[in-house]
Amino acid sequence: MAKAKQPPIPAEMLPKHIAFIMDGNGRWAKKRGLPRSAGHIEGAKNFKKIVRYCKDIGIENITFYAFSTENWKRPEDEVHTIMNLMREYLVEVRKYFTENTRMIILGDKGAFEPDLRKSFEDLEADTLKYQEMNMGLAVNYGSRDELTHACRALAQQVKEGKLQPEDITEDMINGQLYTKDMPDVDLLIRPGGEYRISNYLLWQSAYAELYFCDTLWPDFSKKELDAALIEFAKRNRRFGGL
Repeated sequence: MAKAKQPPIPAEMLPKHIAFIMDGNGRWAKKRGLPRSAGHIEGAKNFKKIVRYCKDIGIENITFYAFSTENWKRPEDEVHTIMNLMREYLVEVRKYFTENTRMIILGDKGAFEPDLRKSFEDLEADTLKYQEMNMGLAVNYGSRDELTHACRALAQQVKEGKLQPEDITEDMINGQLYTKDMPDVDLLIRPGGEYRISNYLLWQSAYAELYFCDTLWPDFSKKELDAALIEFAKRNRRFGGL
């Protein structure tokens, strides 16, 4: 399928996997005298635009931090708004995504209400064989929690005598992660003016290039993403070598 737009850098220099932290929705709303829920609604609209743009320019893997394991502590009405936005998105995604986009849910789905959990599971199953782009949605996700689950799974294999501790490899750990079918993160982008990665894809981002900007997520544009990609192309990625 022809791409709708040429990327701002040569195609061979594009990151294979971009991870986004969608930060600043609440502050965007507060600056405008609106409830925080309004910021999440605008952020969800922008999320769709950025997903489409990434697909158009040929990004093969994208992951979005939508809801962390810590976000349950937020005010009940804000959590309720986010959950309803997820419901709307899971219905709409079937309409505006072309085929060949595989959806991968990162996080423990067991904490969600049954209808939302089933929607996540159905979408994963229905897009399992699509290959043009992988899209990860991190919901009820925390990287330390993910690594804890991975360690428990391997420990259980040791307990059952299927595996010896000294035989555990990085590949085995990677195979227990939610992102086991995606490459490591090349570029991690966080708008919103914060300079941390907030328990997001710690293992997968071991050698990621980090890009921070002050733009709040609802205002993060295609132009801003282009700037991040141009900056990425300038980085000298040595992976510990010379």
